[in-house]
Amino acid sequence: MATYLTTEQLATRIHYDPRTIRNRLKDSVLLEGVHYIRPFGGRKLLFLWEPIQRDIGLASATPSMGIPMANGGFAHG
Repeated sequence: MATYLTTEQLATRIHYDPRTIRNRLKDSVLLEGVHYIRPFGGRKLLFLWEPIQRDIGLASATPSMGIPMANGGFAHG
């Protein structure tokens, strides 16, 4: 069972401004289909709390050794 959150609800949980989530995090850290979905192909985003909670510390725990890829790996070179 997944916990679906709006941008504002997610912002409250992780203490970020909703605009930061919409603009920066969505484009660089949160992946569509993993961390958020667009129900019925619309514009509204619903965030999946469990994957976000699981991955929230991974970016800071992983040494920056390349360009992050959508599949979670890194491009070296």
